[in-house]
Amino acid sequence: MPDLLTKVAGMSEGTDLTPSGPATADERVQPRFRSDVTVELVKAVASDADVLFAARVSTKGEQSLDDVNGDAQRSKGLINYLMRDRHGTPFEHNSMTFFVSAPIFVFREFMRHRVFSYNEESGRYRKLEPVFYVPGPERKLVQEGKPGRYVFVDGTAEQHKIAEEATKRACEQAYSAYLEMLDAGVAREVARGVLPVATYSSMYVTCNARALMGFLSLRTKREDSRFPSFPQREIEMVAEKMEAEWAKLMPLTHAAFEEHGRVSP
Repeated sequence: MPDLLTKVAGMSEGTDLTPSGPATADERVQPRFRSDVTVELVKAVASDADVLFAARVSTKGEQSLDDVNGDAQRSKGLINYLMRDRHGTPFEHNSMTFFVSAPIFVFREFMRHRVFSYNEESGRYRKLEPVFYVPGPERKLVQEGKPGRYVFVDGTAEQHKIAEEATKRACEQAYSAYLEMLDAGVAREVARGVLPVATYSSMYVTCNARALMGFLSLRTKREDSRFPSFPQREIEMVAEKMEAEWAKLMPLTHAAFEEHGRVSP
């Protein structure tokens, strides 16, 4: 597994907008900027067969234990039926734990999903790393329309320049104030108050497939979705990476989810 601390610092996958190369002692305290997110599947007990034995206990009782390690390919019709008719509880008997590194404003949206379990790094107990989010060149910047009926469109080169420079300037000033308070002996839990929501945090998040499907239905924008959703792009980036990992673990369940309008059963 890649070094997770390296990922938090923004020095691995994705876009690091600062120069590469070894850092001096002074440079290590300078803010670093990213425009990506990190999602790592840490561990999982999840397969399509998990859906089958959980569903069959209702008709087979203890004989359903024979299906714990069964061939899910032979029973994909049952998975499809459960998804179509929204028999949701069989999709709960599995578990996935992800490591996520993303801006704090993403986590505040994420934690509205209260069926997940979370443990986040604490600004009370550790000095926070100077890693901040800045919109990348592909980020749509301009909102058009009224609330509930708006769309985002590409910004101009000048708007992107302003967004990047203003974000960097604000984060640099905020982190300087943070260090000033820490150097003066102010408690970390007080000093962190000046840091912006663009600051990267990290957490472990654990969920089952049913909860994840509910998350994906709201946090991804897909034309084939039965119910339209309009997620903020940054949390959608996290959702897309989580979905890719889940699809490898439970391909039949994922295919049924897509076939039936991306609705959690």
